[in-house]
Amino acid sequence: MKSKRSFRPTPSRSVLAMALAGCMAASVPSFAQTSTAILRGTVTSAEAGQEVTVANKATGAVRRAIISQNGTYTIVGLQPGTYTVQAGGVARDVTLQVASSSTVDLEAPTSAPAGDATTLGAVRVTAPLTRDVKTSEVGNIVSLRQIQQLPQATRNFLEFADTVPGMVFNVDAQGHTTLRGGASNSSAGNLYIDGVSQKSYVAKGGIAGQQDSQGNPFPQLAIGEYKVITSNYKAEFGQVSGAAITAATKSGTNEFHGELFYRYTDESLREERPDEGNGKVDSQVKEYGFAVGGPILQDRMHFFFAYEGKDNVVPRSIQPSADAAPYVGLLPSDLASQYGAANLPFTEDLYFGKLDWEITDNDRIELSGQYRDETQVDNVGGQNATDHGTDKINKDRRVALRWQHSADAWYNELIVSKEKSENNPRPMGIGPGAIYKYLNYRPAPSTDIDEWTFLATGPAGGSSLQRRSQDGWSLQDDLTLTSFDWHGEHTIKMGVNYKDITLTAQDAASLNPQFSYQVDANGVAATPYRVDFYSPFATPGQKALVETDAKQYGIYIQDDWAVTDKLLLNIGVRWDYEDNPAYTDFVTAPGFVAALNADDPANPGQPWGNRLAASGLDYHDYISNGHNRENFKDAWQPRLGFAYDFFGDESMVLHGGAGRSYDRNLFEQLAYETSKAALSPVAVFFKGNYGTANGCYRQDRLCIDYDPRYQNIDELNAIADVKGSGELFVFNNHLKTPYSDQYSIGVSNLVGDWLTDVTVQRNLSYDGFAMTLINRYPNGDYFQNGSAPWGHPVPGYNNTIMGNNGLESRSTQILMSAEKPYTRESGWGLTLAYTHTSARQNRNIDEPFAFDQATIEDYPFVKSDAVAAHRFVASGSIDGFWGMTFGAKLVLATPEPINTIACYGYTDSHGATCQQVGATPPGAGKFLFGGDIWGYRTVDFQASKDFTVYKDFKLSARINLLNAFDFKNYSAYSYNGFGSNGQFDPDISINKTGDINYFPRTVTFEIGAKF
Repeated sequence: MKSKRSFRPTPSRSVLAMALAGCMAASVPSFAQTSTAILRGTVTSAEAGQEVTVANKATGAVRRAIISQNGTYTIVGLQPGTYTVQAGGVARDVTLQVASSSTVDLEAPTSAPAGDATTLGAVRVTAPLTRDVKTSEVGNIVSLRQIQQLPQATRNFLEFADTVPGMVFNVDAQGHTTLRGGASNSSAGNLYIDGVSQKSYVAKGGIAGQQDSQGNPFPQLAIGEYKVITSNYKAEFGQVSGAAITAATKSGTNEFHGELFYRYTDESLREERPDEGNGKVDSQVKEYGFAVGGPILQDRMHFFFAYEGKDNVVPRSIQPSADAAPYVGLLPSDLASQYGAANLPFTEDLYFGKLDWEITDNDRIELSGQYRDETQVDNVGGQNATDHGTDKINKDRRVALRWQHSADAWYNELIVSKEKSENNPRPMGIGPGAIYKYLNYRPAPSTDIDEWTFLATGPAGGSSLQRRSQDGWSLQDDLTLTSFDWHGEHTIKMGVNYKDITLTAQDAASLNPQFSYQVDANGVAATPYRVDFYSPFATPGQKALVETDAKQYGIYIQDDWAVTDKLLLNIGVRWDYEDNPAYTDFVTAPGFVAALNADDPANPGQPWGNRLAASGLDYHDYISNGHNRENFKDAWQPRLGFAYDFFGDESMVLHGGAGRSYDRNLFEQLAYETSKAALSPVAVFFKGNYGTANGCYRQDRLCIDYDPRYQNIDELNAIADVKGSGELFVFNNHLKTPYSDQYSIGVSNLVGDWLTDVTVQRNLSYDGFAMTLINRYPNGDYFQNGSAPWGHPVPGYNNTIMGNNGLESRSTQILMSAEKPYTRESGWGLTLAYTHTSARQNRNIDEPFAFDQATIEDYPFVKSDAVAAHRFVASGSIDGFWGMTFGAKLVLATPEPINTIACYGYTDSHGATCQQVGATPPGAGKFLFGGDIWGYRTVDFQASKDFTVYKDFKLSARINLLNAFDFKNYSAYSYNGFGSNGQFDPDISINKTGDINYFPRTVTFEIGAKF
């Protein structure tokens, strides 16, 4: 019998056109990538017209399919798990994985071979595990065994995604976790749980609630397994231009099972961090949770519920910036005494519940709900004193109802969902804040002065009070046709979606002015030299809190076409559209329009707006009357791919693809156009002894005599000249949606028990959103004598920011992996993943503001700071003595480049004397041999043991040893210089008393029970 392990099919142009037309005509609206599996194969032991029966061994759910005239069958919409496949007296067991296709042929009676074990709910079964290698998608599965047996630091299930080449999971010095695919920006990814998108529409981070959070998006106990796709996903994936992750949750089974755990560590169980010069700071990790599941009606209805909580304290240290550190002796003792230990408390509660009901053999209904509630103290440490942090409230609530219906020739999945996600940081106190700085006067001819921070105390500024939320519902429907034959077998899937969602953004409030004080040899100046605050402005049509009722639409069709037994094609196309009234209905402030059109005093007879012409800009493109804008309509996304099985047994498969994928513009950035003119950041400078003609530290800014009454925000807002210094944002009337073009070619091989893959992946990202300065000198120059035109704004306004598309990145990655899956017979499993990346970008792609050139197009392409050039991850587990299980994980990465603006005596063609650069900092150490080439190194271990108490009731114990060799993964650097006389020669050194990523050597203990 020929044994195959996976399957992925696809259309002719006529088929695609007909199906697309039918899909467009459908009235049922999907933002979904299904988490279910497809099973197909050939049956020679039964006749055409007879049934193939597939039964889930854990839940009893049954699905049936009719054998076609050519002896094939296809069953769509199967939950990941272990099944018995039967037809014509032949039966085989197979384990299906999330969002994958598998092939099982029934040819002759045979006993099922022993193979992988998997766990669904809490039931352990054994069956051969199929691998989806016949696909154009680039990525891999993270199995439940990996989640359960690899060492882990966070209990964030996404931590294991970096076992897939091209992925990076990071824990920063404040405990924030991020997941990035390739060199894409942090918002480009998307997570789908049981087919429902968890996308963040307002804030960055990709996943709702993951911006600057120590928390987890979902309880790990509820995750069965998930698939990571780094590029060339199928057309059903929407609102993603980076990595796509689709996860399947656990379900209840025909037996009642449960588990619980408690995990703990504190400062006594870890080594010192580099920033703890005076002893370790109090810290702790308390993580706990439980899950239960079982039958309500045998074989028909089941329930599952999971809860996980965190009560953590992240250690931090308060210290001066690297630039100010040499002068720290100038600080008086009352300020210097605030340096030292600090910590960040964090609590989180995660809930998930699911009911599934097999109404008939053809119908399944799932009702699920999830809830996330977390609070944390943030932005303490570094130069921020303990009273200068923020309190963050983060909530995410979702409910989904899913109906899956199977028929002989088609399968349909309908999902109705409701979501409400909120992220609302706020300052820890109310009142003025004080920031103490060292002023570094640059040598002539430069007139710039660097401000190096010693310490920030008191309540945080107005920008620390923010509001971000997305609240709405969606309807999505996916239809799959499974019995279409034309020059091969086709599985055609089409879907439509509709989402009605209210987006809310507020980026600041008028409170807590921040006063900056100079510190020099005479101590702290008696009066501040500047104050920064947010001031309200009565601008028509503008408001600080921006809310819009957005509508999102999507439609796709894809054809998995098995042309022959060896060649598989995937052909698809997707279209997305979003109606955003906050952008299309916006009306530019009449006063600003008048100022642009008014006669330019320096250029009589010409409007001031003509100053932009020298930069290739037409100022009329930034004037909106509420009727001259349209939402972006051209988000057509072709997705093409192939897989060629050289020998027909999946031992060597050539795969490749090309496709386009659109993401979205973040609402918190689009909202600036409405909010900034209503509430603008203002800097007022105070006169003093600064060696200038008028006694002002900055002669090109608003400068007045200081008065103690200005400590009150209302008095600051009452300053007459402040009202003429509002900040305004104006965006292009033809904004586009960011997208990426993705290309790949690779080969998968089965070598003994090892599955290997080598893929070259090329991703090109375009039309990222960037904001530049509208100010210009009278002749239209952006630079004169190396200085930007900060003192030449639109008359009557302080500064005006233009929003355009233009951020770009280019990356080429070599992805190499080798995996020996765990089997009970061998007792071990191992995964190796290596990624080489060459990436360049024209701006830090997570930074939308770009004031160092006239336009974003003027920025040079430099090394990307998003990803290291080399990254290697090895992870595995092994069954050991005394029934114990051991796991290990090794991560090595070269230093990630840094992007900054550097001055080194070079003036570019635009007149800029300081340039954006990309430079690679030095490595922090070696591993086993070689030089100090690595910027990130960790080696983690775990050992666990189950103790049988009575029958199925077991107690468990586990110990994790994180960063076993106590490698210091430094993340702070000192920029000593970047060269001179026009020669770029960066001198970067590691700040070895600064922040680190990940953890120092740490031991964690965990106990639990299973029943």
